[in-house]
Amino acid sequence: MDRIERINRTLKYKGTILDIYDDEVRLANGNTAHWDFISHGGAAAVVPVLPDGRILMVKQYRNALDRFTLEIPAGKLDAPGEPGDEAAKRELSEETGYEAGEMIPLLILNTTVAFCNEKIWIYVTFIDDRCGEQSLDDDEDIQVKAYSVSELEEMIYSMQITDSKTIAAILAYKNKYVK
Repeated sequence: MDRIERINRTLKYKGTILDIYDDEVRLANGNTAHWDFISHGGAAAVVPVLPDGRILMVKQYRNALDRFTLEIPAGKLDAPGEPGDEAAKRELSEETGYEAGEMIPLLILNTTVAFCNEKIWIYVTFIDDRCGEQSLDDDEDIQVKAYSVSELEEMIYSMQITDSKTIAAILAYKNKYVK
């Protein structure tokens, strides 16, 4: 046998954004093992760039870390198969009040490949200075502020920004667009 075969998948927990499974697998050497698997419906994020080159960021409380984080606007897909660019546009509008321009694909990121299938589609959009109203969920409290790429890079390397999608997106954006 030259491949790994899933023998059984047992749902252990069904949540609002993820499901947790116990996978029983047969390894290439014939042994069996139990692996944790977290199923996530996917997400989308966007690097929103203002005319002066600054990037809009959102500051929000993250319960898993028990602290506020600075991130690019992002959120889960509302339904299986929802296009990432539509989800990213929606999240930008809801979280910041700004409307997206053209959505330019930047990255696809698998966040934790050892045990989770989460995939985040990340886009760049160039926006104007006109801001509308945030449309936050009842459990969201989001502050919006623009930063220069150099300020964000400094916050990444001083470990103030630790969110993986934000780090990957900002550094990819800088590498591709900032000359």
